[in-house]
Amino acid sequence: MPPATRRAGKAAALALTVSVVLLGAACTGQSGAGATDDPTKDTTITFWHAWSAPNEVRAVGSLVAGFEKAHPNIHVRVVGDMTDDKINQALRAGGDQAPDVVSSFTTNNVGKFCSSGALVDLDPFLKKDGIDPATTFPEAMNEYTRFDGNRCTVPLLGDAYGLYYNKTAFRKAGIARPPRTWSEFETDAEKLTIPAGDSYKQLGFMPDYHGWETTTEHYLAQFSPTYFDAKGKSRVAADPAFREGFALQKRLVDELGGFRKLERFRSTLGDEWGPKHPFHTGQVAMQLDGEWRLGMAEAAKPDFEIGVAPLPVPDGQEDQYGKGYITGTVTGIAATSHRQNAAWEFVKYITTDTDAVVGFANDIHNVPSTLAALKSPKLTYEPGFKTFLDIAANPHSTTTPPSVNGGQYLVTIQQLGYDYESGRVRDLRAGLKKAAAQIDTDIAQAE
Repeated sequence: MPPATRRAGKAAALALTVSVVLLGAACTGQSGAGATDDPTKDTTITFWHAWSAPNEVRAVGSLVAGFEKAHPNIHVRVVGDMTDDKINQALRAGGDQAPDVVSSFTTNNVGKFCSSGALVDLDPFLKKDGIDPATTFPEAMNEYTRFDGNRCTVPLLGDAYGLYYNKTAFRKAGIARPPRTWSEFETDAEKLTIPAGDSYKQLGFMPDYHGWETTTEHYLAQFSPTYFDAKGKSRVAADPAFREGFALQKRLVDELGGFRKLERFRSTLGDEWGPKHPFHTGQVAMQLDGEWRLGMAEAAKPDFEIGVAPLPVPDGQEDQYGKGYITGTVTGIAATSHRQNAAWEFVKYITTDTDAVVGFANDIHNVPSTLAALKSPKLTYEPGFKTFLDIAANPHSTTTPPSVNGGQYLVTIQQLGYDYESGRVRDLRAGLKKAAAQIDTDIAQAE
């Protein structure tokens, strides 16, 4: 995930309520808009995206140049560094300066984009061109780009989460391979932990939810939970996957020294995005993280060998080893656009043309978002990166489903995680029931 995407991912929960309010208030102004334009005529469309780093901007420019070469009559005006808040305001207002095509790093907002009508349903466009999403995009990406029968977005590159491990520390601890089940992981985390008084010389794994990417949804993905039932009600209290996921994390906290000791140690560690990240320095021997960590870790030039593997799976589910949590960037067409057919030609090119997807993935160093691109011989990557390509293509990989109020349900689940690991909540079943009730209440209010 590029730097801007990482920032958006970390800030998503904080910005969520703002985004939801803006979308909820949206009057999309669809009157007069629609797919009535002639895409063979000379026209200009506007594309808003959130990438901002120089290498990202160059990559977007290259992607657009490829499209304009293939479609010389369609010109693309590009506007970068656009947050969801700015996008939402523009989608609400419409007008000549509004975007025709938008991309967002926040998959949590897809449910609101779709239910508010801010973005058009892309299924008619896909059907017209004979594109089957089920055979074009990985299953998890298909899930997070649609809501309630409306596919208002399609994936534009992705992110996959796996396990980074210190091979040198593994050898010293007598561990032959990365753990494949959570029980193996617990054992390895303890073996890799070297205490130093009331702190650690080396910690096997930092399990705390305030750690780096150790969020509830990333843990829970390996248990394949069902967040909602067919009627849209929360299954947080009903699906045993949630109890198992929370219990695993709490055991890790207790086994590795307890919440307070771990938090004291965490407060001494380096920044998540800097060279002093505790995995880079060898202070933490295993790390849950996305594909972007590989390049960052290698750039830090650690004095150990880096290993990459899928995250473990629950005991008894070894046949699903290789899966992981999937998220990414999405793109869609504004309902206010008067150039929707031309906009679709652009969206189709950047999301389904194999060479275009591969080239963009190579430039941005993200995971490709089509099944064909994942297998393309034109992909360039370090050996360890192949793990994330395999995770993205794995049919057992999971994501968090869209909701009408965005990712508010994830905020509720994460808050329970904070309370449970710290001891503020001791009865997990009661906590899950309370969280489920809160999720249902919040969704009912949003609807």
